Amino acid sequence: MTKKQRNFWELFGIYTVVVIMFVIILYPLLWALGLSLNSGQGFYSTQIIPENWSLVHYEWLFFNPRSNYLLWYRNTLFVALTVSFLATFIVALTAYAFSRYRFKGRKNGLYAFLLLQMFPVLMAMVALYILLNTIGLLDSLVGLIIIYVGGAIPMNAFLVKGYFDTLPRELDESAKIDGAGHFRIFFQILLPLAKPILAVVALFNFMAPFMDFILPRIVLRSPENFTLALGLFNFVNDQFANNFTRFAAGAILIAVPIALVYLFLQRYLISGLASGATKG
Repeated sequence: MTKKQRNFWELFGIYTVVVIMFVIILYPLLWALGLSLNSGQGFYSTQIIPENWSLVHYEWLFFNPRSNYLLWYRNTLFVALTVSFLATFIVALTAYAFSRYRFKGRKNGLYAFLLLQMFPVLMAMVALYILLNTIGLLDSLVGLIIIYVGGAIPMNAFLVKGYFDTLPRELDESAKIDGAGHFRIFFQILLPLAKPILAVVALFNFMAPFMDFILPRIVLRSPENFTLALGLFNFVNDQFANNFTRFAAGAILIAVPIALVYLFLQRYLISGLASGATKG
């Protein structure tokens, strides 16, 4: 086999895998979209996109007085934006301290972060429920935010700390010679260079409240405090007699803010990489 033929078959294999993965990912999305455009309530359909498609379910979600969808959407956006900002800021500060300073307990703290990553969140659900009930934050979006932010610190701080370690310490030393303090070094020098990893942390923490069901199920009780995942579950489980077409319409709309935030952070990700390459 010649080199040209070998390259052809290698490219053919790569594109085949890409096409298969694309179909596996795209088919459920198209199926959910087609289900949301079905004017009836049927779960099954002979066509992915119905011939007589309709936006009646989207109209019901936005304008029907019995629908709490917009309220759930607002709650989820509030939780997601707050968690994304607070978690990214606290993680960046924590990672900077572990990366740039040497203090008593630093090594044990890093080991604790590694240890906390090994246990699933489900193991702490009872303790979290008791804690929130004790401090009066059960059935509260604030309590939910605190748990999300606290749970994001161990893994993400260890991740961002590794990124800070790759940034040359000569930057810190040069800034100190020019009279910069620790906070100025952190905010004006290291944070701009760490945009790529911080964008990843912000995106993942923004997505979590949209996707998570178990934690809101344990913490939240009142329908006016529901997030989208919990609201849509009850939406098809008991309130509206398993109307999966409306459920599909609500699920499709969840992707809109996630896609917008991803596109926004992608721009900062590219600029951060270019900035890091120039200043490094």
